[in-house]
Amino acid sequence: MAVALDVILAADSLQRPLTGIGRYTYELAKRLADHKDIARLRYFSMGSWVANPLADLDERQPGSTRHSPDRPSLRTILATNRAAVRVYQALTPTLYGWRLRGNNRAIYHSPNFIVPPFNGAVVSTVHDLSHILHPKFHPQARVDFMNLAFDVSMKRTDHVITDSETVRTEFLNRFNWAPERVTAIALGVDPEYHPRSADELHAVLAQWGLRFQGYVLYVGSIEPRKNLERLLKAYSTLPLAMRREYPLVMAGARGWHSDQIHKQMEIGRAEGWVHYLSFVSQAHLPLLYAGAALFAYPSLYEGFGLPIAEAMASGVPVITSGVSCMPEVAGGAAKLINPLDLEDISFALRECLDSGSWRKQARKQGIARAAGFSWDQCAQQTANRRRISQCG
Repeated sequence: MAVALDVILAADSLQRPLTGIGRYTYELAKRLADHKDIARLRYFSMGSWVANPLADLDERQPGSTRHSPDRPSLRTILATNRAAVRVYQALTPTLYGWRLRGNNRAIYHSPNFIVPPFNGAVVSTVHDLSHILHPKFHPQARVDFMNLAFDVSMKRTDHVITDSETVRTEFLNRFNWAPERVTAIALGVDPEYHPRSADELHAVLAQWGLRFQGYVLYVGSIEPRKNLERLLKAYSTLPLAMRREYPLVMAGARGWHSDQIHKQMEIGRAEGWVHYLSFVSQAHLPLLYAGAALFAYPSLYEGFGLPIAEAMASGVPVITSGVSCMPEVAGGAAKLINPLDLEDISFALRECLDSGSWRKQARKQGIARAAGFSWDQCAQQTANRRRISQCG
């Protein structure tokens, strides 16, 4: 009989807003706490043991928001202060390692690859290699921090999980690791993301001045990696009547180096074809998805691109980039564009908005594709990798 697992989960990212890595960690933690193969699940955050970091993270409660943090995260601080990066890297490993001592029979899982000194087995999730392959997409202080942490963390890691086969291949091509030590495990989609009728959505959409299947949606942070300057420029070339019939709705937090993007959004807003919603509650976000005529996600690089899967699950046709992992996630159910070609983006937007038959077929294909992305399956496969790491 297999020995039940003793798991320590790094919980630094379990704080509002639950985006990206925080969302991944939260969904895993919810399922692994009661998993039949796990005898004990403990949480370690910022050098300390924490009791239950999930308790205050039910985002469906009134007043919770997906994009508005209660306080600046460590990542935010380290993204803007290169001196803080050096101090953090100099002081924390010894302290964290001391507090983790005596757990050599446990498995330490870092959902964000950063691993302190630890004597037991280690599983690390590497969501993407953007800090290595595309450092221009991040503030220099963040690149400094990730570069300093990455190499030493990988030396402490027994098994790596990636979100996609694309990132797994990037990792194996760049680092001298045995293929059996790197596993791709796809992310999941919350069941709240599903198709809805106009009647179900009317009240929520009305509060934003939107109509059912009367807008094009983008969800994600407002930052250069998402290629939003080109999206806005491409949208501005569409006929004005089309832009006003299908305004571009952008929902996401203000990210790094986004001033120019916001200036473009303001021009579009003044002309009546851009809506910037900024903070959207988790209770309302699936409704915003389900009401869209089209989802536009022309990102330059992703580790998975969860909004693509969420849009497809919501019954919304998708335009996304034909680079990085996005074709893998779309699985033939989306319209792929060259994200560097302004004319290609513009042509795809116009063609997809003009073609009701394409949108109907894309909805059907997208729903079928998104059905394969399950958080339950993600958690089960992750538990399996941990067992292999313990045995290895």
